Amino acid sequence: MKKILLVCGSVLLLTGALQAQKASKSGWQDLFNGKDLKGWKQLGGKAIYTARNGEIVGTTVVNTPNSFLATEKDYGDFILELEFKLDREFNSGIQFRSQSRPDYNNGRVFGYQMEIDPSDRKWSGGIYEEGRRGWQYPMEYNPGGQNAFNKTDWNKYRIECRGNEIRTWVNGVATAHLVDTALPKGFIALQVHSIGKDGADANKDIRWRNVRIIENPSASQYSPYDNIYVVNNVVNTVSAQQKKNGFQLLWDGKTSKGWRGYNQKSFPDKGWSYNDGTMTIHNSNGDEMGSGGDIVTDKEYKAFEVEFEFKLTKGANSGVKYFVKESYDTKGKSAIGLEYQVLDDETHPDAKLGRDGNRTLASLYDLMTRKQEKRALLPIGEWNKGRIIVYPNNHVEHWLNGFKVLEYERGSQAFKDLVAISKYKNWNNFGLWPEGRLLLQDHGNEVSYRSLRIKTLK
Repeated sequence: MKKILLVCGSVLLLTGALQAQKASKSGWQDLFNGKDLKGWKQLGGKAIYTARNGEIVGTTVVNTPNSFLATEKDYGDFILELEFKLDREFNSGIQFRSQSRPDYNNGRVFGYQMEIDPSDRKWSGGIYEEGRRGWQYPMEYNPGGQNAFNKTDWNKYRIECRGNEIRTWVNGVATAHLVDTALPKGFIALQVHSIGKDGADANKDIRWRNVRIIENPSASQYSPYDNIYVVNNVVNTVSAQQKKNGFQLLWDGKTSKGWRGYNQKSFPDKGWSYNDGTMTIHNSNGDEMGSGGDIVTDKEYKAFEVEFEFKLTKGANSGVKYFVKESYDTKGKSAIGLEYQVLDDETHPDAKLGRDGNRTLASLYDLMTRKQEKRALLPIGEWNKGRIIVYPNNHVEHWLNGFKVLEYERGSQAFKDLVAISKYKNWNNFGLWPEGRLLLQDHGNEVSYRSLRIKTLK
């Protein structure tokens, strides 16, 4: 009997050693031992966390803020995988590279979060910055990833962090790709979202299992690049996947190369400046064409996707125009073209003119009003993300801070009807040229631009 026990014990030890050796070679480490919450600590609210049947179970508690079960250890570069299931629908998320410090909002948890969203919005897999900047990668950017989430069964989440690159997957489907330097490392945490005083939301469970991580993976362990849209917060750069997707800088962030004055041979010698990675129009009392005048790209574009960041001062007015033709005689006034309006809606009088708000921020100037998406609006003085897409079939979209706020069909009867009741009604063939220049408007107010990138579409 003793010999049998010794043999069995030796087999178990050998099996365990082989499993450990296998895990060591692959790099995977379990973050949850399947029995208790050793290695974890609770932060924030008072939701209930327990270890049961090889799972971590989080249970909602009425009238308590967001709760987080956080790793005691911080992680920088890693690959994280886990599975979870919602027993009943409610919002949650997986925190990573997150922090809690006494000097920030009394220890409030902040950091990146991979969203768990069972609502009809379908933003599971998007990236939100909890406790600070808010949405960094709303899932409107990636419609193809919105149906990967399963409301009623187990879901597998994967997060890859490599330097400033952050990528997520839901059940094997790529969902988000963010390039950002704000948080290079921090803890991982399982969120139980806050609920109010409504007892109907009490005692809702979320269960996690198979929580594992690879620290400092080798290059071969990271997933190959795909073709989903990339949000790049690193100023005036193009990431590796953006290059693969066809993007390039429209402005190099250092010189005037690629730009010149409207109907001019060179860049304006006054009214504009470029330094510290920012191109700025200087204030000149709000006069149309300002002191330097509009600037245009050297190249003309047909179908394209252009993205840009802009920062308004109080009461400022500018715009990004596309399909601009210099052959139009504008009698010294601002160039004619389709315009993504850049404006302080609250203060500038132009926002009250036009028709039904069609001169407000991100609207198609004097033609079409943007969708009223409050989450897309940031305070004056903060950097905003604009995006214009002109598809080869003449479908056009305006985006603001991750939200699609307007779309139309260039050349359609509906488009022509809008032109017919606009200030452009007497301009022959307005907005219908097959190609044109991109333009940044000098309207005599201080406005700054940076991170201009473009991709041509075929």
